Amino acid sequence: MSEKYNWKFSTIGGATRVNISSGEDIRHLDELDQKLWTVLSCPVSNLELDAKSLKYIDVDGDGKIHVNDIVKTSKWLTSVINNADLLLEKSSELKLSSFNSENPEGAALLASAKQILANLGLEKDSISVADTEDSVAIFAKTALNGDGIITEQSTADEGLKQIIAQAVQTMGSKTDRSGLEGVDTDLVNAFYDELVKYSQWKQQADANNDSMFPYGEKTARAYELFTSLQAKVEDFFMRCKLSAFDEDSQTVLDVSASKIETVSGKDLSACRDEIAQYPLARLNKEAVLPLDSRINPVWLSSISELKAIVFDVEYPGAKQLTESEWNSAMAKLDGYAKWLADKSGCAVETLGIERINELIGSDRKQELLDLIAADKALESESTSIDAVNKLLHLYRDFYTMLCNFVSFKDFYSPTEKAIFQAGSLYIDERCCELCIKVPDMGPHNASTSLSGMFILYCNCVEKNSGATMTIAAVLTDGDISDLREGKHGVFYDRSGNDWDATVIKIVDNPISIRQAFWSPYRKLGKFIEDTINKFAADKDAKVTGDMQSSLTTPSEVRKQQAFDIAKFTGIFAAISLAFAGLANAFKSIVSALVALPAWGWLGLIVGIILVISGPAMLKAWLMLRKRNMSPLLNANGWAINASVKVNISFGSTLTKISKTPKVIVGRDPYADKTPVWRTIAVWLVILAAVFAALLFNGKLERFGLPDPRDRKAKVENVEAAVSAVPADSPATADSSAVADSLAVAD
Repeated sequence: MSEKYNWKFSTIGGATRVNISSGEDIRHLDELDQKLWTVLSCPVSNLELDAKSLKYIDVDGDGKIHVNDIVKTSKWLTSVINNADLLLEKSSELKLSSFNSENPEGAALLASAKQILANLGLEKDSISVADTEDSVAIFAKTALNGDGIITEQSTADEGLKQIIAQAVQTMGSKTDRSGLEGVDTDLVNAFYDELVKYSQWKQQADANNDSMFPYGEKTARAYELFTSLQAKVEDFFMRCKLSAFDEDSQTVLDVSASKIETVSGKDLSACRDEIAQYPLARLNKEAVLPLDSRINPVWLSSISELKAIVFDVEYPGAKQLTESEWNSAMAKLDGYAKWLADKSGCAVETLGIERINELIGSDRKQELLDLIAADKALESESTSIDAVNKLLHLYRDFYTMLCNFVSFKDFYSPTEKAIFQAGSLYIDERCCELCIKVPDMGPHNASTSLSGMFILYCNCVEKNSGATMTIAAVLTDGDISDLREGKHGVFYDRSGNDWDATVIKIVDNPISIRQAFWSPYRKLGKFIEDTINKFAADKDAKVTGDMQSSLTTPSEVRKQQAFDIAKFTGIFAAISLAFAGLANAFKSIVSALVALPAWGWLGLIVGIILVISGPAMLKAWLMLRKRNMSPLLNANGWAINASVKVNISFGSTLTKISKTPKVIVGRDPYADKTPVWRTIAVWLVILAAVFAALLFNGKLERFGLPDPRDRKAKVENVEAAVSAVPADSPATADSSAVADSLAVAD
């Protein structure tokens, strides 16, 4: 324990833990011996605390909160507010007067808080988490906000507004803190680079107009048609060459009547794709491509348009082309093809060359960059605004974290819930308050049996969203007779959403001493029930088998299986001897019980109960005192540094049992009727008890039944008289005989 600060301790949950009960305690957390912390680390996921707050506490951003993260957060938090005791209030609102303006960072936070309120149009002396949560609303009315992104709202100049809009339209955008789409330095530079590239590319065409555009404005269309027909034309000429090489192959290479026959019965307008696969024209020995109706009808319009643009110019009056003529016509478009391949600045092409040249000529790029620089200059102020949001989250939630990390105060509090408690499971007429989320069943399968607790693992499905999760619900009270895998319940998370829950695994451990008291009798009842069921099933199978055997066994064989009277007599005699032995034993037991006094009967009953239920109750008591949450949390990635016991008294608060009111009026018409044999058995037991009591107290002497106490007294008197007679006296033998006779009669 540190000598610099006087820590105070208390016993919580069976362990000594440090008290965090003042702002000074929080301020001095760096002086607390790490061995005295309840938790050394925990994950930031699956906890019932604001996700932003957990992210802020996780200083190094590794997904886990360690002792050093807590210490660093406490140091920063207590330095920027002037009264650390306010942290214990867990308020979501902080007064402006509570900022520590003497601290440079605290003063910057105060200025940012005032700026936020001004941006929101609020006039008040405090700021809340809700005020800082919506950054879009904070910056919605601000022209510059320090993120290095400018939008149309960032300037009043209409020309610049238009340029920003066109840059966003052509180059994409970045989202500003205000929520609007804008541009940053990289996008502005890229925009103007594209403008220049496209303009230069267009200038190349102007300088070489005749060579690049041999067909004038129709050059682009001619190139497009040549490109679309090139593969089909090359295929045609190659087929002609193969046909000339081997005349027998022409029927295979050319379109055949059989192919046309396959589509002749169909709607030919719907068969364009199939017809397009046929050769471009009929093969011929001259290897010339016709330019008239002899072309495949799917390609005829393209050939006709190309003829009008190119071939009528290059080969006036030509009705067919050779391969060399086709290639020669295409070669005239090589300059256009190269220029087209070198095309750049495509992103801004939609603006049109006139607007592009206008933007280049006005050269307002530097004005945009200066505007971005002015916005960027406010970065520190904007970052400080984000820090205000961090401050308010920690101001509200940090003490809660301490009560679940440094100590486990919230877990053992009757009014609070720990941050690992996910909600409540309603199942089997009870409510389980100790439920934790299970991100991975693997570690739980390996270690949770060490907790000593009765655990229900449930798969849960959220009714509205369909989201799924697994929980571990701890049962600490009630019975387990109707709990089984596959049983359904309803889970309510901390936000009040309900999930359909299904039990997928049960870790069986004692729940309570009361449950342990009855467990031997339940096991005995289960054993008897199973035995009776097995006996009945075996007998039913035997009877069925015997019936089937009697129907299938020949009569000669049945005669050989005749009844053996001698064998039956021997069995009957053995059974009679067994019953006789049992009767004698029962007689001896009854004689001993009748001789017991009233307190002896009570002691006997208590002794029997202790023999049966005592071991189970003792075992349960020992285990219930040692129940521990540590293995469950450890399986979820927590590093628990101290015991987290769930003893009997505390456990009784974690599971609520239903309490039904007493029914005074009315009778259930469908209640099970008591069997006659049970009524008779109960009355026989009552009558036997009454008879034994009357007999023992000598109330039945008038009916000729002797009082057992008198017989016992007579035996004792005779034995006393025998002992008083000298051993060598002749009367000794007679006295002993009388005593023996009385004892036997008794």
